[in-house]
Amino acid sequence: MTTPETPASLSPSAPPLALLLDVDGPVASPVTRAVQPEIIADLLALAAAGIPVIFNTGRSAAFIREQVMEPMIAAGMPASILIHAICEKGAVWFSYTSTGPGAVHVDHDLAIPSAFGDDVRRLVAEDYASHMFFDETKLAMVSVEQHISVENSDYRAEQQLFDADAMDLMGRHGLGVVRLDHHAPDSDDRIDYRVDPTIISTDIESVRLGKDLGASRAVELLAAQGITPQAWRTVGDSRTDYAMADWLHHNDHPVKHVDVRPADGVPVKPYEVLTAADLGLGDDVIHDDAGAAFLRSWRKALLG
Repeated sequence: MTTPETPASLSPSAPPLALLLDVDGPVASPVTRAVQPEIIADLLALAAAGIPVIFNTGRSAAFIREQVMEPMIAAGMPASILIHAICEKGAVWFSYTSTGPGAVHVDHDLAIPSAFGDDVRRLVAEDYASHMFFDETKLAMVSVEQHISVENSDYRAEQQLFDADAMDLMGRHGLGVVRLDHHAPDSDDRIDYRVDPTIISTDIESVRLGKDLGASRAVELLAAQGITPQAWRTVGDSRTDYAMADWLHHNDHPVKHVDVRPADGVPVKPYEVLTAADLGLGDDVIHDDAGAAFLRSWRKALLG
């Protein structure tokens, strides 16, 4: 008897699995920002076997091209593979093959006002340049990120100050904003934007963006190819990444979520949540090491 994770189940229009992957943490190291060659190899093997591989990230299209697409092409990406990348939490998306990227699509209705972005750029340059940089590659969000040379503990302390300044700046622009439990509505008592801190960055974005929007776009992109996966595996390193699996489960797609940094606590969900412990690995196996272990296990289960 075949199961949804055995080679006999592979078919072009109904693959046994589709992978929806956050990038920072599960795929790219949060320390070096680079992707392990073993991860690249397993992603290529799975994609070549007909398993859809889709990235769902807050990162920019430029980051995905440089850190993920180019290494995959350099490793010998087969011409038959089409990879989808949903960036900036659903506001930007593109697809690529072995010949390079296709058109980059931007939902401009979800973009941050450019004047606010200009003021954040100045704020970083004047007060925070020693710890972080303004991400010039973002097309809809405004993001700042920790310098690799800076200790994360030092960055996190400075991040608190930056986030507070960014919230004040939003108010001066008349923009309603939320950060975690802190709500600051605009003059119409609306909140249209959020300040979202991660372990290495802060994203300032429309409240309509999120990993759930990315999951919706992923299903649409596969449907356009005539592909309906039998099941999904979502992979992330933060609580916000659970929104991928939440959306899929709510819309009747069988899903299991992999948390590669479960120290934040694993919430109770109506679907199965996996961690490195389910592979018999220790608590010290996190981030891209855990992501690599799961990719390796799926490659072995599906392809032998």
